This record gives sequence, structure tokens and C-alpha cells, in this order.
Amino acid sequence: MSKKITPYKDSSLSKKEQIAKMFDTISNEYDGLNRVISFGIDIKWRKKVVKIVANKNPESVLDIATGTGDLAINLTQTNAKKINAKKLNDTIDMVVGDSENLPFDDNSFDAITVAFGVRNFEHLEIGLSEILRVLKPNGVFVVLETSVPTKFPFRQGYFLYTKILLPIIGKLFSKDKDAYSYLSSSAAKFPYGKAFNNILTKTGFISTQSFAQTFGVATIYTASKQ
Repeated sequence: MSKKITPYKDSSLSKKEQIAKMFDTISNEYDGLNRVISFGIDIKWRKKVVKIVANKNPESVLDIATGTGDLAINLTQTNAKKINAKKLNDTIDMVVGDSENLPFDDNSFDAITVAFGVRNFEHLEIGLSEILRVLKPNGVFVVLETSVPTKFPFRQGYFLYTKILLPIIGKLFSKDKDAYSYLSSSAAKFPYGKAFNNILTKTGFISTQSFAQTFGVATIYTASKQ
């Protein structure tokens, strides 16, 4: 992104620190507001991510920027039978870490997911390089992220909703008045579709693909490692 977008314009904190502060503030209300803001469609998108990952039969999965753990929980439930059959513990380890300096060895995970989190990376390509490092060869990387519709009237409706209605909803129901303004602004400015695929390829990922969801308001990206 050409201009760094942060939650708090007058803050001296780095983007990483601001993001952490923001999600600490809204964590209790985040799931409920997400359901309202997306009209519940985000559940369907996450299920598609889970299906893509499950088709690879991974033994180890890393969900980055997991937040309240929605996607991580769904991934674990989907693979529960396999885990039990191999007599492995059906657990999720929550780790506080830096997406630009992941606390894992090279080639550690069969699958890595990020749902609505890559646009919060302070340095996108550094974060993606770290993901590539800890992904196993032939592993799958799946990203679910907001995007901007390209066709009329969905594009016009998207900007009306995100620039006017979404900040109002956030101010009415959130403790943090700036949080949902940031979330809508960052979504509108984030490179999507072919632009994000190009960044993945530049970072070193292979077999990059993108699949627009619900008229283009979100996109699922898949990539692998040589």
C-alpha cells in the first residue's frame, strides 16, 4: 500500500502496537459485530477456507492473526477425526507473536491461514516472507481478505456501505470509535485480486490463485511453496 493506514491518526505507537491495542479493545464485541456487518456471510467464507485446507489433509496448521480463534476452531473441528485416529491431542495452542518474525522453525506447517489479517501487517512483504519460510514445501497458504467489487452496482454499493454505514455501526456498538473506521479504510486500500497475487508471486509463492466471494466484497487466495 502506498500510504500506511493506522487505527489512530494521532498516536505515536507503531502500526503493530496500534493494531494490538485496537483488537484488545474490541475483542469482546468483535465476533458479534462481524456477524452484523457481514450479514453472517463471513461464516460461509470461513467454511470455504476450511474445506480448501482439509482437502490437503494437513497434520499441522498455523492460523495467523487468529483473533478470537473462529477459523482456528473450525479447522480443528474439521480435522478432529483424523487427529483422534492418530491418537494426537485435539488442541489449539494460542501463541502471541510477531507476524514479521514468527517464532517457528523453517518448514514447520503443512498449511497456513490468515483470515482478515494480512491488511493489518505493518510490512506486508516481510510478513508474507515469514509465512513462506515456515510453510513446508508443497504446503498450502490460504488467505481470506476483504476486496472491492469491480462491477456496477456492487462497487458503488460497497463504497456506500463501507464509508458511511460501517463507521456508523462501529460508533453505535463499539467501545472504540476509530476501530471500524480503520477496518473499512484499510479494506478499501488493500491490494486485491491480481495485485495481491502478484505480491505473493514476488515474495516467492507459487501456484497463486484468487477466488472472489459474494460479488467481490471478499476474496480467497491460495498459494503454495516450491
